[in-house]
Amino acid sequence: MTQNLDRISIKRKTGTERFHANGQEFDFDLLSFWQWVDSDLVNNALRGELAEYIVARALHLDTSQPREGWAAYDLETPSGIKIEVKSAAYLQSWHQNRMSDIMFKVPKTRYWDAATNRQAKEKQRQADVYVFALLAHQDKQTIDPLNIDQWVFYVLPTAVLNERKRSQYGITLKSLVELCGRSLTFSQLQAAVETAAGQPIE
Repeated sequence: MTQNLDRISIKRKTGTERFHANGQEFDFDLLSFWQWVDSDLVNNALRGELAEYIVARALHLDTSQPREGWAAYDLETPSGIKIEVKSAAYLQSWHQNRMSDIMFKVPKTRYWDAATNRQAKEKQRQADVYVFALLAHQDKQTIDPLNIDQWVFYVLPTAVLNERKRSQYGITLKSLVELCGRSLTFSQLQAAVETAAGQPIE
């Protein structure tokens, strides 16, 4: 019999799903796993996913479907604007001798299609707009990534990154400020993305 190896359709979980074996449920559930593995919101890997979620909410995008971890870009609006979200922070979970320098990685990539498991031959930036999310708080005693006031944002059309004469791999905060001017708040993101894309989100 031929085995179906098509892409798995991921369904949104509630957190109440219990671990089980041989038809019997254990006394621990998916929520307990999430709490164990994802409570460190300052962790730089998880912080990136959190930043994507915050940007999605700022743009009023549908978050009822699970995030696609291997998608070519992070978010897409109903009008088709493709968005890449990059995050950085001065503070990390571990001991630091000084605050981190702010650098956002923006390399060109080869598009990978999860439905066909095929990768494009040419490298390019897959999104139309980049949103740079900086967790700007600088006090470890009070840092709280759930506090939207501790975040600032910068928005650039992908074309601006492509035309840069300097590094095509990363961009410093200083360079970003020179290109964008002042930082944006959560409530200003939608208008900035629409302006960068040259079209409305909805």
